[in-house]
Amino acid sequence: MEQVLQEFRERIAAAHAARTPLRLRGGGSKDWYGQAVTGEVLDTRAYRGIIDYEPSELVVTARCGTPLAELEQVLAEQNQMLAFEPPHFGPGATVGGMVASGLSGPRRQGAGALRDFVLGADLVDGRGELLHFGGKVMKNVAGYDVSRLLAGSLGTLGLLASVSLKVLPRPVREATLVFEIGQQEALDKLNAWGGRALPISGSSWQGGRLALRLSGAGAAVDAAARELGGAHGGEIMEDADRFWLDLREQQADFFIGAHHAGLWRLALPSTAPALPLPGRQLIEWGGGQRWLLGDSTADVDAATIRKTAIEHGGHATLFRGGDKRLGVFSPLQPALASIHRRLKDTFDPAGIFNPARMYNEF
Repeated sequence: MEQVLQEFRERIAAAHAARTPLRLRGGGSKDWYGQAVTGEVLDTRAYRGIIDYEPSELVVTARCGTPLAELEQVLAEQNQMLAFEPPHFGPGATVGGMVASGLSGPRRQGAGALRDFVLGADLVDGRGELLHFGGKVMKNVAGYDVSRLLAGSLGTLGLLASVSLKVLPRPVREATLVFEIGQQEALDKLNAWGGRALPISGSSWQGGRLALRLSGAGAAVDAAARELGGAHGGEIMEDADRFWLDLREQQADFFIGAHHAGLWRLALPSTAPALPLPGRQLIEWGGGQRWLLGDSTADVDAATIRKTAIEHGGHATLFRGGDKRLGVFSPLQPALASIHRRLKDTFDPAGIFNPARMYNEF
C-alpha cells in the first residue's frame, strides 16, 4: 500500500507543477453532491484497507479507498458501529468519500455529527507532501483541529489518505414509535422531549406522521416506549430498520423526484417554527434538519428559501438536483470567505484539488 500512496503523491506533485486540476474520487456515490466536478480523475480505491482496529479502545483507522460497507461489516462483527450513521448513496461509497462529504444520518440527533468522531487524519497536500494531524485518542486533540476541518471539505484541501475514527457499541435494544400529529405539534414535542433524559436516536416527521427511534439499554428503551406511547398515543412501528435505512439513503417516497425539482436541506435551530415554504417538507434531528422538495422547479425559489433560513438562524443548501448555477451552498460572508481562501492557499496553493466543487471562487 505504501507504493500506491507514493504513486498518488508523485501524481499530485506533478499536477501541482503543471497546475493540472485533479478530481479526487472514490466510488463516485456522491458525485452529484456539491457543484460540478472537473479535472482528471484520481481514483482512491486502490489505497484501501483497515490499518488498525482495537475494539476495546473504540477506535478504527482506515485508508481512504476502503469500502464503507466493508468497514461497517468489520465493526458489526464486534457489535460496534459508526454512531453518526453515514449515508452511502450507492454501493461504491468509500471511507474517504464519507469524510469528505461530511454527511451524517438519522443518529446524528443523539450521537453527534461525523466531524465529532474524527480523531486524526493523514493528508496529502497540493505539493504532494504527506501531513499528519490529530491522533487516535480524544485527548490528543488540541489547538486548531485540522483533521475535523477535513470533514465536509469535499476534497478541496487535499487527498485524505487515512482517517482515525471513534466508534461506539451498538445499542442493546431499539424501538420506533409513530405518532399522527401536525408539523408544529411535532416540533413542540421534539423540543420538549429533547430536553429530557430520553434515549432518542432519531426522529422524522413528514405528512402528519412523526417517527421517533429509541436506542440504548433494554430497560431504558422499554420505559421510554411505555411512557411516550401511553401518554402521547404512539404506536410501535413494524420493520423500523427498513424505515430508517430508506430515510438515511433517501430511498423513502418523500425523496422521489428530488433530482428534478431540487431537494433543499435547511439547517436550523431545533426551536425554529414550521416554515411557510412551498412544497413538501420532511423534518429530522429533532427539528434541526429540514428537507424541502418542490413539486416542480417553479416551486423552488432559492432566494426565498435562503432568506427564510437566515431569518430563522440557519442556512440552506441545494442538496440534490435543481439549478446549480444558483450556488449549491449558502454564499460566504466576507470573514468566512477570507478563512476559506487562506486555508485553500495553505493546503492547495496551485488550486488543483476539486476546483469549484464547493464555491466557484475556490
